[in-house]
Amino acid sequence: MARLPAGIRFIVSFSRDQWYRAFIFILTFLLYASFHLSRKPISIVKGELHKYCAPGKKDGVRVNGQSQTAGGVPTHQLPDNETDCGWAPFDQDNYQQLLGALDYSFLCAYAVGMYLSGIIGERLPIRYYLTFGMLASGTFTALFGLGYFYNIHSFSFYVVTQIINGLVQTTGWPSVVTCLSNWFGKGRRGLIMGVWNSHTSVGNILGSLIAGYWVSTCWGLSFIVPGAIVAAMGVVCFLFLIEHPKDIACSPTLVAHSKSYENGTHRFRLQRPAVPDEKLLDPETQCLLLSDGKRPIRQNHVVLLPAADSGSSMAAISFTGALKIPGVVEFSLCLLFAKLVSYTFLFWLPLYITNVDHLDAQEAGELSTLFDVGGIFGMLLLSGALVSGPYALITTAVSADLGTHKSLKGNAHALATVTAIIDGTGSVGAALGPLLAGLISPSGWNNVFYMLMLADACALLFLIRLIHKELSCPGSATADQVPFKEH
Repeated sequence: MARLPAGIRFIVSFSRDQWYRAFIFILTFLLYASFHLSRKPISIVKGELHKYCAPGKKDGVRVNGQSQTAGGVPTHQLPDNETDCGWAPFDQDNYQQLLGALDYSFLCAYAVGMYLSGIIGERLPIRYYLTFGMLASGTFTALFGLGYFYNIHSFSFYVVTQIINGLVQTTGWPSVVTCLSNWFGKGRRGLIMGVWNSHTSVGNILGSLIAGYWVSTCWGLSFIVPGAIVAAMGVVCFLFLIEHPKDIACSPTLVAHSKSYENGTHRFRLQRPAVPDEKLLDPETQCLLLSDGKRPIRQNHVVLLPAADSGSSMAAISFTGALKIPGVVEFSLCLLFAKLVSYTFLFWLPLYITNVDHLDAQEAGELSTLFDVGGIFGMLLLSGALVSGPYALITTAVSADLGTHKSLKGNAHALATVTAIIDGTGSVGAALGPLLAGLISPSGWNNVFYMLMLADACALLFLIRLIHKELSCPGSATADQVPFKEH
């Protein structure tokens, strides 16, 4: 017989469960990357909403660096809905406070909504809940961009759009973290979620590049295109997301052992049965049946699923009950200050580059993406690594571990609430950071960085408290030493 092609050998070397887990990993990665993609345009467009204007006028017409020629004649005719200093009402001297208010509107709504989102998400199917959030987020992201085409200069229009968008985006994080935890358990969660959390940087980079492509010519498309992408991913979510392995008859845990058999030119990789002796089976444990339902699956196809126990039928945990889990309050407050720093960079770095280096909005947006990849020597390299690292760890692996703490006694409904509390508290800092940057930056950018340094010091204080607790009583700060129980 002919030897199987290399591609086919690669496919059959992995089990059905492994392929489904890889699919869920990639799908949830792309879903939440699209959320971050839609948050980035506002930071890129800030440099276009308020442009630098030369103090003088020539021939009765005020000109700026982009429209002035050697003869003092503008190189292009400005549209009726745009001034040479930017887009009203952001063309005024208080533009930094107005732009900061836009950030605060989105992030404050996100913070408030996050506390409710986890509680609501526990009681609704994740696929429907996440699909609704993505479709709504895409709609309101695009609505902000429509203000350009419909010549809207009402500040309240943009604020309300940001508030609603912030609320609906809270559906994302508790949903994807819960789904990923359902599929991967606790064994290698730190590594898996560490890799998976790079969706933040990927989404930010793509959002910056997409928004930057249109920012100097038609900034409305900098919002409409990302909004369309988020909405399209919402449709993908509805069609393909699988909330739990049991929904598709997959094993709830990864099978570590396998055995290979060689038969002539063919090599077959077979999983070792999870329970070698049928006498050891618990009465509540059941075997999956073939599609005809007449006989049990044998050999490598045997997958044992625990029946629903008392833990799976527990009521969803309350807000105050989640706060009593050891480590939740400390990590929440630590994340508050960590996200304050991270989101200040996220929303204000392009404008800072524009003001300091006098680059246009597109160039500043492209340069700001290097913060996410740590590609700038000096300050941004260290900031990108030291800010994103702890922030990513707390919002993924730590949240998931605390959501399965031994004090919950196997309550599988707690993860979304714990995740929402930690990320919601962090989002309070995310709202304060850009707001403070808008208020402080008129007095000098150095003062903004002093504020960020103070926030980092506060985050460190809460980590020191956890370290002290861990050293004095190992295992009390987090659930790292507690075996993860699947349901």
